[in-house]
Amino acid sequence: MAASEAVIFQGSAGQLEGLLDAPLDKARAIAVVCHPHPLQQGAMTNKVAYILARAFNDLGAVSLRFNFRGVGNSAGSFDDGVGETADALAAMDWLSARYPGLPLWLGGFSFGAYVALRAQSERPVLRLVTVAPAVERFTTTAIIPPVCPWLLIQGDADEVVSPQAVYRWMAGLSQPPRLRVLQGAGHFFHGRLNELRQTVATYFSGYPEPA
Repeated sequence: MAASEAVIFQGSAGQLEGLLDAPLDKARAIAVVCHPHPLQQGAMTNKVAYILARAFNDLGAVSLRFNFRGVGNSAGSFDDGVGETADALAAMDWLSARYPGLPLWLGGFSFGAYVALRAQSERPVLRLVTVAPAVERFTTTAIIPPVCPWLLIQGDADEVVSPQAVYRWMAGLSQPPRLRVLQGAGHFFHGRLNELRQTVATYFSGYPEPA
């Protein structure tokens, strides 16, 4: 795998920094990955965000991880998910402009999964992965339930995001995601990252892109 390409693009609060990873073969899609909570050391270098990006690479997508506002060299300051959603939309728009015509996928971990759910409500996303979405910690009123193939991965030993809260939230959705529970996995999936990567690749390999 080639080294990640460092990129800079513009967000509503100023410049945002990212890391671009290309698949081994010609790209058939583009994917944006959102990292966990900025005030809890979340950044684009988070291991779960990295694994999501690589899983998208495995499926043939160019993946973009990026730092939310106020993280690393990204301008701005934490905005409780609202500004971060704008950052995710800026990342999606920038990547779509760089690779015009390719279908857009989206993924996120923890706080980043919550942001991804908000962002997909405002852009046409054809694949969605949410890992341990922190839905119980933030308002979900701005989220339009996804209509694309959607995979939700949850560790049942998660010590940060309550699995029961995630399951209750899912039960109230008219079109719930496909749930994959990793037995015994904690919030950061220590020792289970390769399994996480394979779970994403296996699920979405069964979905051909629409013509």
